[in-house]
Amino acid sequence: LSYDASEKVEIFADMFMIETVIRNLVNNALKFTHKNGEIVVKVTDSGGFYHVYVKDTGVGMSKEDVNNLFSIDTAFSRYGTGNEKGTGLGLILCKDFVERNKGEIFVESKVGKGTTFSFTVPKNKKI
Repeated sequence: LSYDASEKVEIFADMFMIETVIRNLVNNALKFTHKNGEIVVKVTDSGGFYHVYVKDTGVGMSKEDVNNLFSIDTAFSRYGTGNEKGTGLGLILCKDFVERNKGEIFVESKVGKGTTFSFTVPKNKKI
């Protein structure tokens, strides 16, 4: 697990919500990445926002699975690499928390190659 940020990052957001989002995304990356895999948390400057990435070299997901991740109507749950069971509700909560803080959440994934979850969060309250 590594962290990559080139500067001190200050955002305008609810600290507890954003901590919950990061914790959930990192926990998911750990759950779906095999032993000796890699997880990188990275922050980049995107104008009025910071873009936070949690990238893993885990099992990845199909496009269909990605399309169902944030849907409350579709139960999405799978077992992790250590047979951990999830409910899928954590990602729905992440999406809600990011949007309540004026950001967006994204996901890119390839089966067998890994997944990158990312979200934006504003630098200041003017956004």
